[in-house]
Order: sequence, then C-alpha cells, then structure tokens
Amino acid sequence: MHVTLVHVQVKPDRVDDFIEASRVNHVGSIEEAGNRRFDVLQDTRDPARFILYEAYVTAQQAAAHKETPHYVRWRDAVAGMMAQPRDGVPYNGLFPVD
Repeated sequence: MHVTLVHVQVKPDRVDDFIEASRVNHVGSIEEAGNRRFDVLQDTRDPARFILYEAYVTAQQAAAHKETPHYVRWRDAVAGMMAQPRDGVPYNGLFPVD
C-alpha cells in the first residue's frame, strides 16, 4: 500500500474554507480506483494545522489522484489558504495486509 501524509498549515482565517474544499476532495477521492483511505485530520491543539492521510493500493494510483478533476479543483482552491507550502511525505503501508 502506498500512503502519503500531507502536512498542511492553513491561514487561521481560512480554516473553514479549507475544511469545505477538503471535504469535496475527500468525497471524490474515496471513489477513485485503488483508494483505501482518504482522511482529513485537524490538529486539536492548532485548528489551522491538518494532515491528509491518503492510502492507495499502488504508487501509480496515488499519482493518478493528482490528475483527477476534484484534486485539481482542491489544489487551486486551497493555494491561497496555505500559511506555508504543504508537505507530502510518502510511506510504504505495511499493515493491514490486503
């Protein structure tokens, strides 16, 4: 399994907008071929900090996610909401085993 943790720091006055844009991206993402999880997590200590947990069966399916219309809309919509550039960290998912 290919997992990416995307660390995002949002401008404090754009948190609600970011959540809504990410909800729409989540809805589209969980319908993609190979998607196992697409979670949007908000830090309880810093409500403007998020992690997107993206899990796909293969790295190719994860890469294809970035070509989808819902991702492109999300990317463009949230660009001005970022307090700093987002950081995607790739991982190999070991467990659970399919």
